[in-house]
Amino acid sequence: MPTQRGGPSRRTVLASASALVAAPALLRGLAFPALAAAPLQGAAFPSHYRFRLGAFEVTTLLDAAAMIDGPWPIVGEDRPPEEVARLMRDNLLPEKRFQPGFTPTFVNTGTSLVLFDTGNGAEGFVPRPQGGWLAQKLASAGFSADQVDVVVLSHAHPDHIGGLMEGGKPLFPRARYVIGETEFAFWSATGDRLKAPPGSNEHQSALLFTRNLMPFAERVTQIRPDGEIVPGIRAVAAYGHTPGHLAFHVESEGKRLLIWGDCAHHEVASLAHPEWHALFDMDKQGGAATRKRIYDMVTTDGIPVVGYHASFPSVGFVERANGAYRWLPVTYQLAE
Repeated sequence: MPTQRGGPSRRTVLASASALVAAPALLRGLAFPALAAAPLQGAAFPSHYRFRLGAFEVTTLLDAAAMIDGPWPIVGEDRPPEEVARLMRDNLLPEKRFQPGFTPTFVNTGTSLVLFDTGNGAEGFVPRPQGGWLAQKLASAGFSADQVDVVVLSHAHPDHIGGLMEGGKPLFPRARYVIGETEFAFWSATGDRLKAPPGSNEHQSALLFTRNLMPFAERVTQIRPDGEIVPGIRAVAAYGHTPGHLAFHVESEGKRLLIWGDCAHHEVASLAHPEWHALFDMDKQGGAATRKRIYDMVTTDGIPVVGYHASFPSVGFVERANGAYRWLPVTYQLAE
């Protein structure tokens, strides 16, 4: 039977198909140079996360990514370890290891660049090289240290004030500092705080407060709850973790955000059981009461949150669940 003019014959098509079937066997007889295996690169983490909040721009920055023991007793120190481990298993998390966030946050209002907390620095809770990354990551986030106008401290624990100094000099040379009035009074009574057992969190905090903040006391503004830091940013009482611990309410063009500092040390355990004691809370009952109040507020009002110790990028929402609360990490809710 004649073929269509210009088209392949049936015999040609069949021959081509046979060749394709045989190709792998034929190729096995040829010599190809081996490709070099790609080397393992090691773990990688995003260094910053940025979104718009009305006319403001918010940037969270990763200061540490260490895997540490826990969450018990950091969360649930008053509970049996197995109870905390079971909660971790139920949430598909390791039972005895976790990776908390350490997350300084920048808010650019258009007229002021405000930094909330300064990370671990060289002497914080997670020392270098596992932590204390704020200084080296500023540039990759698009900032320089001398652009920071205001440094706001939620409280004076080492993983929040450690980054104030770098190489014996203030990291943010042009900034003024803001801290709660109650918090400043507590830690400036260094004679009392330094009597805490050496190596304890209280003793280390007192040493760093004396070293990193007191030399600049004349540049420190002491603020009370509901006090304004810059237009659009106000302090919120969150006492318990420390005597003067503060959270911060940020609002621009009707968009709201709460930067809650250490109102949670683990995004599962702290929210599922806000009544559980936290190891680093100086007032256990006060810390629990603050957690319940803050979680209820952000849930009722639907306010997004920056949680300093939540997994990076440390931004999310809170919803009610099983008589308590649940953390919902941000996806694209804040994208424009």
